[in-house]
Amino acid sequence: MKSNIYVGNLSYDIENSDLEKLFADVGNVVAVNVIRDQESGRARGFGFVEMETASDAEKAISNLNDKNFMGRSLIVNMAKTTKKKSHDRY
Repeated sequence: MKSNIYVGNLSYDIENSDLEKLFADVGNVVAVNVIRDQESGRARGFGFVEMETASDAEKAISNLNDKNFMGRSLIVNMAKTTKKKSHDRY
């Protein structure tokens, strides 16, 4: 089962490929999404990495949380899931 990881305290100069390379060293990466400012296109300092398995995600968290990357100490943990709100009210 795929697992989504939150990655915080990223450099504002980071690219998706930078994050993908980092996480590929600890497991199989399915997708990477660095969140960007809509107007400037600059990274907002956080993103998400989807790992192929929960085991890969756990390994990534234990190996990369607090790791210094691009001059910043990363915050790496499981992404919180939110339920979609239903607009079908009676």
